[in-house]
Amino acid sequence: MAKRVRLLLPSKFPYVGSKDRHCKFLCSRSSSSYSITNEAADENLQEQLRNLRILLQQNRTETAKRRLQTLIDSHSASQLFTLFSISSPPASKPVFFDTLLSLYAELKLPNEATELYNLIKEDGNFPSLSAFNLFLESLVTSKRYNETLEVFSYAVNSGVRVDKFSYGKAIQSAVKLGDLKGAMEKMRCMKKCGIKPNGFVYNVLIGGLCKERRVDDARKLFDEMLQRKVVPNTVTYNSLIDGYRKVGDLEEMFNVREKMKNDDVKPNIVTFNTLLSGLCRAGRMGETKKVLEEMEAHGFVLDEFTYSILFDGHSRCGKMDASVALYEEAVGKGVKMNAYNFSILLNGLCKEGKMDMAEDLLHKMMDNGLVPTTVIFNTIVNGHCKQGNVENALLTIEEMENYGVKPDCVTFNTVINKFCELSKMDDANEWVKKMTEKGVCPNLQTYNILIEGYGRGCQFEKCFQILEEMENHQLNPNVVSYGSLINCLCKNGRLLEAEGILRDMICRGVQPNAQIYNVIIDGYCTRGKMKDAFELSDEMLKNEVAPTIVTYNTLINGLCKKDKVVEAEELAFKIISKGLYPDVITYNSLISGYSNAGDTSKVMQLYENMKASGIKPTLSTYHPLIAKCRTEEMGLVQVEKIVQEMSLMNLIPDRVIYNELIRCYAEHGQVEKSFSLHNEMVNRGIPPDRMTYNGLILGCLKQCQLENAKDLFDDMKARGLIPNAETYNIIIGGHCKLKDFVGAYIWYREMLGNDLYPTITICNELVSGLRDEGRLEEVQIICSEMSVKGLNEWSMKEDLSVSVVAEV
Repeated sequence: MAKRVRLLLPSKFPYVGSKDRHCKFLCSRSSSSYSITNEAADENLQEQLRNLRILLQQNRTETAKRRLQTLIDSHSASQLFTLFSISSPPASKPVFFDTLLSLYAELKLPNEATELYNLIKEDGNFPSLSAFNLFLESLVTSKRYNETLEVFSYAVNSGVRVDKFSYGKAIQSAVKLGDLKGAMEKMRCMKKCGIKPNGFVYNVLIGGLCKERRVDDARKLFDEMLQRKVVPNTVTYNSLIDGYRKVGDLEEMFNVREKMKNDDVKPNIVTFNTLLSGLCRAGRMGETKKVLEEMEAHGFVLDEFTYSILFDGHSRCGKMDASVALYEEAVGKGVKMNAYNFSILLNGLCKEGKMDMAEDLLHKMMDNGLVPTTVIFNTIVNGHCKQGNVENALLTIEEMENYGVKPDCVTFNTVINKFCELSKMDDANEWVKKMTEKGVCPNLQTYNILIEGYGRGCQFEKCFQILEEMENHQLNPNVVSYGSLINCLCKNGRLLEAEGILRDMICRGVQPNAQIYNVIIDGYCTRGKMKDAFELSDEMLKNEVAPTIVTYNTLINGLCKKDKVVEAEELAFKIISKGLYPDVITYNSLISGYSNAGDTSKVMQLYENMKASGIKPTLSTYHPLIAKCRTEEMGLVQVEKIVQEMSLMNLIPDRVIYNELIRCYAEHGQVEKSFSLHNEMVNRGIPPDRMTYNGLILGCLKQCQLENAKDLFDDMKARGLIPNAETYNIIIGGHCKLKDFVGAYIWYREMLGNDLYPTITICNELVSGLRDEGRLEEVQIICSEMSVKGLNEWSMKEDLSVSVVAEV
């Protein structure tokens, strides 16, 4: 008998059920003493199986299941299958195996169910549809989604006529694996086979699509449900509401809620929590009151999750006092808050820098019985570090240990990171040492923090040592490790070394991402090495790393700075074919490029195209726009129109724009407007700089206000703003325009005394004026000084020769 059992057992199936049971059975098979004892046990088992067969024949299924359950605790699926097969008529096998498979599924024993399913299949049979569906459900419940799909596909390909339940479980598995395309394909097959999708199938797909923010596709399925007379339930509506919440479409979110009411579908607490979450994320805290009132009207009490949503909402709006008041109100009502709720509240306080309030609240709640966790203490440690108060962060770690809460990797990494930010690398290393002494091993993030810290300080040898140390500790550097080092090298202008690291990481099997390529490309573009930049972007494509809009914007900006604006614009058009679209940075680069090239019409065309594309201009858009327009004949009209558009977009001018406007009005003789803008600028807390004063001085000189111009010059110096060459050129040019060449010469002498030099145009204007007034000595001095400085233009020599001839 024993020999016969061993021969019939399928050898190619692994024993994946209860380890001890299988181990016991396998050992008995392999043992040379498998004889009298085992034969007796087999006979006893066969007798029990015969009794089970009789019960099943009498349709006493539940009694049979109860007896069968006692057997599966001590026998494997293989034993039961084999012994029943050899001791029972073939006709009784399907019912027994269906019952056994169903029982394994009901008892949540997926390994045993899979083993039995494979044995049935190998025997040339297939379970009944009801047993098969229970088996599929057990696999899904055990999160064995790939296996579910394999079992389902085998059944379909074998010609088994599955039903909507089977399809539902297969679709659910595909959605859980993120394969929405496969899930939708199964639904199409389902319809093709004449099986109508039910509410479960629609709910699963709508939920999966909403999770991926594909709300439009989810809405199409919802509409299809209604057309096919499949009634949506609370789950359906909740999924759609959550989908619209995710994409920030709160109007449609509430429209779905209204439809839910109209269709008389009862909400649950998930419905209200989702609505509240949408409002809180959008900072619309005032509207939460109405939702809360409706929630209470339906008999729902705020749960811990509701409170966590509200805490987060108040935190986003910077209303931490409201969060604290809400927390205390909840505790006063007897609501039991968990550590998660409390950590959200603490995190909000810490983000706002209210560390004293956070610590007071923590101690108060600990006095009331709250057991602090590592996460809670880490929140406080992180808060102190964000505030730059490392000393208090270290005291919190001490307190943490006094309460018996062990610091973890996050605790130490937070402190180490702060020391690195402060360039205190010795302290950072000291805490890495403490970390290991406390039995906490440095992780990948620890080493990445150190690489970033040493890289910022240009201690690149240390960075390389850390990479080596990581490998010694069996920690493979990742994209972040290499990315930090490459970024620091590029900022330091060491592009060859950065590209060397890029090559090394590829050799080690670490695939660079777009961000790493972008950093090096930006380094080349900043230094005008456009050929190298484009070669690297080509390499991205070869390595199947898709360039991002940042990649193209970097190249476009680089081309514009090299005065290759036409090429830059051509590249901007090409990115559309890559599935990307020009953004505000793309347009800003092109506008700046054409502004520098002096093409006003193109600047204005790009500006109009930008607005027509629905892209909102930024202050950086207006910097070159105003700078170029103010130099045109109708510049003032254009500039005023642009300023009006800025105002409509709620864009407040920055110092660059104020300076351009002050200069524009000064050049057009509207000095009062220039000074009015200056006052507005100061009132907004924007201090004037050299450019501001240069514009105001120009305006005064335009109105012949020499004393006022001198006062502005003195005020400028009193504020610690050192006049530059443009300042002196404006003043000298202004005096020349007023025929005060002696005054202009005095300013010229001061300018040279400060090691600054006038432009050729100003020199010519000054020399010409002095010559006309017969001040040939001063003319000779200027020409001599300019000749020494390399500014001996022919026009000066010509002016001087004419003067000498006239004197003779």
